[in-house]
Amino acid sequence: MYTTLEHFLKYVKYDTQSNEAAGLAGKVPSTPGQWELAREMEKELNERGFKDVSVSEYCYVMGTLPANTDRKIPAIGFITHMDTAAEASGKDVKARVVKNYDGGDIVLNEALNVIMSPADFPFMKNYVGDDLVVTDGTTLLGADDKAGMAEVMGAIDWIIAHPEFEHGDIKVAFTPDEEISELASHLDIEKFGADFAYTLDGGDIGEISYENFNAAGATLKIHGRSVHPGSAKGLMLSAVMMGCEFLSMLPPYETPATTEKYEGYYHCLTFNGDTENAELHFIIRDHDMAKFEGRKKFFADCVDWMRRKYGAERFDLEMHDQYFNMKEKVKDHMDIVELPVRAMKEVGITPFFKAMRGGTDGAALSCRGLITPNIFIGGHNYHGRFEFVSVQVMEKASEVVIKILELAGK
Repeated sequence: MYTTLEHFLKYVKYDTQSNEAAGLAGKVPSTPGQWELAREMEKELNERGFKDVSVSEYCYVMGTLPANTDRKIPAIGFITHMDTAAEASGKDVKARVVKNYDGGDIVLNEALNVIMSPADFPFMKNYVGDDLVVTDGTTLLGADDKAGMAEVMGAIDWIIAHPEFEHGDIKVAFTPDEEISELASHLDIEKFGADFAYTLDGGDIGEISYENFNAAGATLKIHGRSVHPGSAKGLMLSAVMMGCEFLSMLPPYETPATTEKYEGYYHCLTFNGDTENAELHFIIRDHDMAKFEGRKKFFADCVDWMRRKYGAERFDLEMHDQYFNMKEKVKDHMDIVELPVRAMKEVGITPFFKAMRGGTDGAALSCRGLITPNIFIGGHNYHGRFEFVSVQVMEKASEVVIKILELAGK
């Protein structure tokens, strides 16, 4: 059996970075490394006596630790994702533990002069005295969501080591491609068999989320007309310039960099092109459904305006919904939200609610009928080389999992 930290240090060695292009092409999982970690998790579940362990054709790992009591206790699921984000490399992650952090700068990579400083990240000061797991400054760490995986497995190892601890069926699932909005779309809820579940995929210690963005993706393809620049007046139509003109129509103060809390946004993820052709990828977000629908309509209206100006044949728009705000489903099941609130209080954590400015597997699963709020994993600076997580917070998250199971049996 392993500690939560030992699980984490093992999982981050797997390169499971997802790939959006492969995902858009319908490949699940989008990268082969996720299969490798899936097989490891299948092995770990089998070694721990889980029943009905399976790895689906889409790389979803599921299993059940059977109840050890005849008392009627809900079957509770814990769900985490195996992939890491595309913004920074997840290959050859070299994690190290900074013991008893002193509150100062941490040199991640002396040769490259990569320094993580509380001058840039003031919340580092909250972890003075903790042991911090950091990167070597060349990759992300993968706490999102391998810390969640480790916290669940750390809790499982404790439970197995304490057979006197009574619990109902414990359902565990590890999913692929959450970072590219697969969002557990191929998870067989009926086969999983949980009465309700939790994702461990949040942020700071004590965080609980049962609200998230409504989300859409959009691809705009622009077809220009290339003519020699020397004789282009009145003839050339630059796809790049038309793309820039379209971007200028979107509200400049409604971007990720200018919004917070419940404020929605438009975000251009990529813009590639030349005079002849350009392609722009967007995400559109808002917590409020009416505002979300309004954002999509405004976006489409801007495209229509460009079509009227330059010709309808020059603009191809594909827009699709990605996920919705789980609050609409969870609000009628607040007892499921209150369970981790009670658990955190009992283990000495102050819980707080936070509306997610993103989505989780749990958002999509809640909308499909499996109520799945999200709870903290304790990491910071996700998706980049300054990512870190506190060992003590990871251990607390494992403790919360155990306490949830204990309270559910009372």
